Amino acid sequence: MPINRRRSRRNLYTLAALVVVSVIAITLDITGRAHVLTSGSKSVAGDIYSPMRNAVNDVLNPIGRFLAGSVHYNALQAQNQQLRAEIATLQLQNDSQWYQSRQYHQLQKLLSLEKLPSISNLPVVVAQSTSQAISNFAATITINKGRDNGVAVGDPVLGGGGLAGQVVAASRSSATVRLITDGLSRVGVVFGTNEYATLAGLGARKSLNAEFVADKTPVHAGQLMTTSGLSGAIFPAGIPVARVGTVHAIAGALDKSVTAKPIANLQDLAYVAVLEWAPAP
Repeated sequence: MPINRRRSRRNLYTLAALVVVSVIAITLDITGRAHVLTSGSKSVAGDIYSPMRNAVNDVLNPIGRFLAGSVHYNALQAQNQQLRAEIATLQLQNDSQWYQSRQYHQLQKLLSLEKLPSISNLPVVVAQSTSQAISNFAATITINKGRDNGVAVGDPVLGGGGLAGQVVAASRSSATVRLITDGLSRVGVVFGTNEYATLAGLGARKSLNAEFVADKTPVHAGQLMTTSGLSGAIFPAGIPVARVGTVHAIAGALDKSVTAKPIANLQDLAYVAVLEWAPAP
């Protein structure tokens, strides 16, 4: 084998060995373990391989930063996940407390309605609202009690301190309640000094329209309207229904334009009370 070729191959081996030694030295230096080398050896290696070490550093430093960043990122990600879990737990506890408080206040309002003279002796079925069907015209909810619990079509439904609606369909374990804001709902009411009107639903989240309020009828905003209980009425007398909202006289019209706002918060019905009641024939 020619001498030049042998020298060339020997130089390549030497260069490869030097690169390995340099990488090891640099790695020990980066990781803080360079003390395993003697100070004299380290000095000699630094003097001999300084240019090569700088070049290798340019390659290894970004890799080291990337690996360190990955470790820190994973740790931060784990901490963030733990924090999110703790926040979710606290939020759930807070929501639960709010929901329990909401349920308590609604049940308290239902109990206060049961003291009304006209319904104090009527059987009552307390039910939970499970779903609602809301549109521009319709407003109904589904409750978790039905015929097996004594609920029947036509039964009045109370909720949130006032009249909520009426049962319009019932299965063995559930029922559909038409709210007083539903476009098909009509409720006979009395207000003031025995002034009568009919409250008509106009759709969910809308005010009620008070029909048949004669132009000369004294009526003002804030007046309480309760079920009239007239003969053949579909609701017992004396149940709070709404308060007068706006009153406008219309030139040349026989009736005033009167709106009323339901007393019960019909968008937040967790519990309702179904009255087992049928109107007298």
